[in-house]
Amino acid sequence: MNIATDISKTADQTIDHFDVLIVGAGISGIDAAYHLQNDCPEKTFALVDSQETFGGTWSTHKYPGIRSDSDLFTFGYKWKPWMGAPIATAEEILKYLDECLDENDIRRHIQFQREVKTASWSSAEKCWTVELFCKDSGKLQQLTCNFLWMCQGYYRHSEGYTPEFKGKDRFEGDIVHPQTWPEDLDYKDKKVVVIGSGATAATLIPAMAKDCAHITMLQRSPTYFFAAPNRNEVADMLRELDVPDEWTHEIARRKVLSDQKLITHRSFNDSDALRNELIMGAKQYLGEDFDVEAHFTPSYRPWRQRLAFVPDGDLFRAIKSGDASVVTDQIDTFTEKGILLKSGDELEADIIVTATGFNMNALGDVAFTIDGEDFDFSKSWAHRGILFSGLPNLAWVFGYLRTSWTMRSNLVADFVARLLNHMDEKGASVVTPRLRKEDEDMPELPLVDPENFNAGYLMRHMHIMPKQGDRQPWIFSQDYYSEKDEIPAADLEDGTLEYK
Repeated sequence: MNIATDISKTADQTIDHFDVLIVGAGISGIDAAYHLQNDCPEKTFALVDSQETFGGTWSTHKYPGIRSDSDLFTFGYKWKPWMGAPIATAEEILKYLDECLDENDIRRHIQFQREVKTASWSSAEKCWTVELFCKDSGKLQQLTCNFLWMCQGYYRHSEGYTPEFKGKDRFEGDIVHPQTWPEDLDYKDKKVVVIGSGATAATLIPAMAKDCAHITMLQRSPTYFFAAPNRNEVADMLRELDVPDEWTHEIARRKVLSDQKLITHRSFNDSDALRNELIMGAKQYLGEDFDVEAHFTPSYRPWRQRLAFVPDGDLFRAIKSGDASVVTDQIDTFTEKGILLKSGDELEADIIVTATGFNMNALGDVAFTIDGEDFDFSKSWAHRGILFSGLPNLAWVFGYLRTSWTMRSNLVADFVARLLNHMDEKGASVVTPRLRKEDEDMPELPLVDPENFNAGYLMRHMHIMPKQGDRQPWIFSQDYYSEKDEIPAADLEDGTLEYK
């Protein structure tokens, strides 16, 4: 069925208008709403989300053990103290976000089950017309707004990434992707193979291990893991001293950021020593008899891909206990009973979990037009990784890949609020990034530098993303420690922003 055609027959003609429309009611969208209320109190706004509830990733993903792979002192908000352990479950994160909505009266601004299909800019009207598919009614709703704030993340919630495995149709068991985990999946006393070795696999395996007959992590190549107790000594000490929650949160947050900065610096300048420390950390849990060289010694330098945190070493403890195992090999083909490896070995399985990543998209797969012309994001230039050349009155939140996502969400929220207030002061209703004459000879660089960070999901989709240049404000450095100073000090009158 062609949904666009079907819903047009039952279109709801009611049109509502807002100064700002926020797309997404997850971590970034809630942060954007908070900043609008506090920094731009005269602005009207709404949030729309395609899901039935708030939370984004933390509502989409239902797989066993789902938890953060960033600490909640930085993944949580600066304006809302985190009171629990650094690594939190999805349930704990959703409870935290639920409190944020109530404490700041944001919930009433959210429209759920609203999937954005198109966004059309009119220069004559100086506004966006956004068409949304209402999942609850099957109708098309239209909203207009002066400014569009895309906070929907950068991956497709509807489906994860699964490679085309040879012989997949032959397998007689269940094949499951973590992003679409069936609520009724019974894995008790079953043999399970998890393909992949990223943060999702590291979460799934210890959560399932005790209930499975056996669970195996099958990886093509090793990943770095950082194992440590799930506690923050600084926060624990300050809480014992009855230091106010806000102070404890901020001090712990700064300590985490300082430690992360040191690790990132070492990943570039002292990578061999850092590599050895991470490998030794695995050996301490797994023991001298385990072949750490074969299974937990990656070929790339640390932090070129995301460094997955393993709280209390639970992944390693599951392997040490014998409830789980790790196999480093390549897949030849699926068979009726499991997976045949290139080595000739066969892994038998009742369930195969493809923890193989996700599909990125550019601004939620929304069809954007400017005065009737399709807008191609891959041909635009990212302005500080927030705005886009030739695209009026729109901002996007793309978070950090090493530091917590929320750290950049907060910087973007501050920037957008300042930009909106600057426009009001100028009496401008439209802002559009444009290349200056001196920018026209810039080299076209990928939005994320593969020499800096080369995770597979990024490399598969960089061609659909906007590009960056080699000078400000066309650089997207992915470096919190420089952007925390650069973005708040950004010159809004540097000639790259055209106001009307």
